[in-house]
Amino acid sequence: MFGISFSELLLVGLVALLVLGPERLPGAARTAGLWIGRLKRSFNSIKQEVEREIGADDIRRQLHNEHILSMEQEARKILNPQSVKPEPPATPVASSEVAATPAAAPTEAAPTAAATTEPTQPPRAP
Repeated sequence: MFGISFSELLLVGLVALLVLGPERLPGAARTAGLWIGRLKRSFNSIKQEVEREIGADDIRRQLHNEHILSMEQEARKILNPQSVKPEPPATPVASSEVAATPAAAPTEAAPTAAATTEPTQPPRAP
């Protein structure tokens, strides 16, 4: 892991034996082992927490993308109302009925598709 060979490890052990002595070396080795174990556990827990956070970010990003896609689909439905049923065509009017109906005033506009979707109001009297 750190690139320490066996000969380097043996050299560290001999220096520790000379510095600490044979009486305190086993206790020091035990203490060093406990500290190394704690460090490994803490690094592993930090690593798992980071991986969990990264996974949570991926899930949040995926949910956000799905939300955007659903909003885009709704916008397409609104902008392209092809799925809405078209209005049936008007029935042909007989020529005798056309002559009997009064002509529309020249100031009134012909009804449009937008006007048919809004509620109509009766014309106001002058």
